[in-house]
Amino acid sequence: MKFFDGHNDTLLRLSLYTRPDPERSFLDGRPDGHIDLPRAERGGMLGGLFALYAPSATGLSFDHFRGASYDCPLPPEVPIAVAQQIILKQISILLRIVAASEERVVLCRSVGEIRSTIAASGFAIVLHLEGAEAIDPDLHALDVLHAAGLRSLGPVWSRNNAFGGGVPMRFPSSPDAGPGLTAAGRELVRACNRLRILVDLSHLTEQGFWDVARLSHAPLVATHSNAHDICPSSRNLTDRQLDAIRDSDGLVGLNLATCFLRPDGQMLADTDLDVVVRHIDRLVERLSETRVGLGSDFDGAVVPDRIGSVAGAQAIFQALSARGYGDDILRKIAVENWLGVLARTIG
Repeated sequence: MKFFDGHNDTLLRLSLYTRPDPERSFLDGRPDGHIDLPRAERGGMLGGLFALYAPSATGLSFDHFRGASYDCPLPPEVPIAVAQQIILKQISILLRIVAASEERVVLCRSVGEIRSTIAASGFAIVLHLEGAEAIDPDLHALDVLHAAGLRSLGPVWSRNNAFGGGVPMRFPSSPDAGPGLTAAGRELVRACNRLRILVDLSHLTEQGFWDVARLSHAPLVATHSNAHDICPSSRNLTDRQLDAIRDSDGLVGLNLATCFLRPDGQMLADTDLDVVVRHIDRLVERLSETRVGLGSDFDGAVVPDRIGSVAGAQAIFQALSARGYGDDILRKIAVENWLGVLARTIG
């Protein structure tokens, strides 16, 4: 079952390499992480939204996601000059991958380009910005990034910035865990609507979610989030939020990070795929089979060891098939729903 992925952190992982040729590591294969082109081909990945992300100087470790309850420290905002330097490096790595790939990898700016790339057996990448620290309040950088290919944007990661409040990594917790959008954040959403940039809700607080819902005339999309009813993490979506996404004809991409899957909120690879299926069941029940996709969080989280990396992604579809999902529904979840909502947002 070929699939399109709604979120990964592969460009960040490549940007942290000390070796001089991260593009060859992606094209030829690498010994670490979750995604490279050979493993993507083995796992049936057609492409996806590839995140640009500037990490804080002091970040979170997976050890923070332990215990019956936890409240991970909110990392500090990244200064704009630092964020821009990091983001430009990641864009450069992607452009070098595209140039060296001999048309096997394509940076896509529209659904038409995604479809033509897939039809030519290429790998389709759409640029996403996770946390808008690299964008100035006057939004000049947004225009430049859009011209460079940016088509999806999350105003915040899980830290506050000039555009709004990030939802903390807290368990158990409601997503109602901080402030919403600032005045600059509201202008950012309006500009994204004008430029046809998808606005990602995954790291916003609940208040920020509703701010976007009130402002945006585009479908509501959470690229990598799960059902709060099953895993009561602050990062997951309540039934009321899921209903709003359904009513906007939006989409939720299932996050494979185990701390957002497991009812106990733990970041542990020893996680059965049954819980993945339970989240899909819940999302399909609430959103319908046309508004659910995958948003793996590969290269940014611990995923179930039965999946391991993108090469093992077919285990998801095998588990869903065993639960009774037919091929028509699986194709929607795997690729058609993502291409549909992207057509309704980026064009």
